[in-house]
Formats: sequence, structure tokens, C-alpha cells
Amino acid sequence: MKNIFVLLCLLTGSVTMAQKSEGVATYVRKEHWLKITNRLTFLSQEQKDRETQTWKNWEEDNKGIKMKLAFSPNESLYTYNSDEPEEGGYSWRKSEFYLYRNFEKDKKTDIIEMLGKTYIVDDSLHAPVWKIGNQIKEVAGYICMRADTEDPIKKQKITAWFAQDIPVSAGPERMNGLPGLILELDVNDGDVTIEAVSVAFRPLTPEDLKLPKQKGKKMTDAAYDALIKQHITDRISARQSPYGWAGIRY
Repeated sequence: MKNIFVLLCLLTGSVTMAQKSEGVATYVRKEHWLKITNRLTFLSQEQKDRETQTWKNWEEDNKGIKMKLAFSPNESLYTYNSDEPEEGGYSWRKSEFYLYRNFEKDKKTDIIEMLGKTYIVDDSLHAPVWKIGNQIKEVAGYICMRADTEDPIKKQKITAWFAQDIPVSAGPERMNGLPGLILELDVNDGDVTIEAVSVAFRPLTPEDLKLPKQKGKKMTDAAYDALIKQHITDRISARQSPYGWAGIRY
């Protein structure tokens, strides 16, 4: 009888761990365009003033855009939460944006619509080089540790907060490779923030990880980075912002 009780306890513990490593996290992504614009030193003051007028009212009502991350120890898929208008009434056609990771096979597929085209990045997983610190804070009810890295192409500082209680290496945007689910990202000291608002643990279905039919220009990570770098260089030379609806994701 004692052995049966121990076995039941072990099985219950295994189920609990499985539930804590598979599910869907919902995030809110907020872009602070007034801060972003002021950081772009190659823009003239007239351009910055014009951008300020364009974004001022939007910033005041900025409730962010909801994103979702389906995750498990082996796979993850990050995309928009839905095609519905965001809270606050803003509505526009969301561009294609799907980031799939297969940690078991060390593979990824990114489907990203930008610059008037859709690009499909098929390559091995390349995790950022993280520096894990000793700071902690609570995000969505979980105690998270801080880790820092840098985007070498966009020259952006990235701060991530990850929960070791959720032992998967997935995360929002193109970030992964930490010993716990990334629940918050901060890009360039608050220019853009992506923060989890809920984590629902459940077994994933094939629909949770389903990519749309792939139509677009296929490329490697290196080719994608080269494309982004050239776009930024060209826009800076033209004294125009590389980012936003007509540009690339900040």
C-alpha cells in the first residue's frame, strides 16, 4: 500500500511538471514611438516634430497589441493573438508574423511580412548570447530573473525576464535560449516592451503550432540579417526612419 502511495505521488508530480511546461502565454506589446523617434539622431528636428504630432494622440491611448506564444519543451509558435481590432478601437490589417521554434530538432521558421514582401527564414536555432544577472522581479505572477543581450544588427539593448518555474527555452519575438520561459522583454530602455499578462497551462494541439501556407522568399538567418542591415543603412542615408508600418519591426 505504501509503495502504491509513493507511486501515485510521483505520477502526480510528473503531471504537474508537464502542466508547468506546456501551454499558451498572452503578451501585450507596446511601442513607444515618441521615445523611438527622439532616439533617431539622423532625423531633423522638423521630422521629429512632425512625428510627434502624428503619434501624440496614439501614445495617450496606447493599450498595446496582444501577442501569444504557444510553448512546450520541444516547440513554440509566437504570433498575433487574433485578427480582431485591439482594445481602444484601433484596427488595421496585421502583417504576417509567425515565429516557429523546434528546440528538439534545433530548427526554426520565421514568416515575416515587411517592406512590401513576405520573407521565410528557415535555419538552425541561433540563441542570443545572454548575460544572466542576479536581479529578480515578478511578472504575471511568476518570479523572474534578468538576462541581457544586444541585437547586433539594430544595435538595441535587450533585457529579458525569464521564469525558471516554467522550464522551457522559448520566448516572445525572436528571443529564446534561456533556462526558463521569457515573460517580459524590454528593448532599448522602454522603447518597446513585451510583457506577459497571463500564462495558461494545457496540452497543445496541432492547431496551436500550425503555420500558414508558406508563400514568400526563403532565406537563411545570415541573409535576413543582411537585408535588415542594408535597409537600416539606406534609410539612415536618406534621413528617414527604418521602422514602423512601412519599414521593419523595431
